[in-house]
Amino acid sequence: MAIILDTPRCYLREITPDDAPIAYELNADPQVIQYTGDEAFESIAAARQFLTQYDHYRRYGFGRWGVIRRDDGAFLGWCGLKYTAEEDEFDIGFRFFRRYWNQSYATETAEACLHLGFMQFDMPIIVGRVMAANRGSIRVLEKIGLQYQTDFDFDGQLGYLYSLDKTSYLASLVP
Repeated sequence: MAIILDTPRCYLREITPDDAPIAYELNADPQVIQYTGDEAFESIAAARQFLTQYDHYRRYGFGRWGVIRRDDGAFLGWCGLKYTAEEDEFDIGFRFFRRYWNQSYATETAEACLHLGFMQFDMPIIVGRVMAANRGSIRVLEKIGLQYQTDFDFDGQLGYLYSLDKTSYLASLVP
């Protein structure tokens, strides 16, 4: 399978229907999906169906990619970009197994995805939407340079919208 991105400790690749068991396991942890607005898959078959129908790679050339640890091939979770037509926006997101939280994998891979979005896909602005209670994800968004913009209703919860535009990102690269 083709590697989309390399980071110091990981590589990112497309998620396929063969990843259904691990996608099912990831979303089965209530703490992992607590702040996402998503529900757990009902079964591995439901996860496989979702992944079979996932068309972002074909439609846009990017999507949510599997994060694989280079040392041992462990599937840590996913990270990537998503285009939402209704909002006409590019979103960065990530989700990892709890056993990999607080090890900077989300920051490392989100930073690489942000760079790819601006430099390869010429995205003008990348946003991050997060529930206000999700302090870990807020820290990741802030570490990679996104700035708070406004509050919004996130499935009945207080949410924060963060964003970063390409011009500001490029300026941050200049020493």
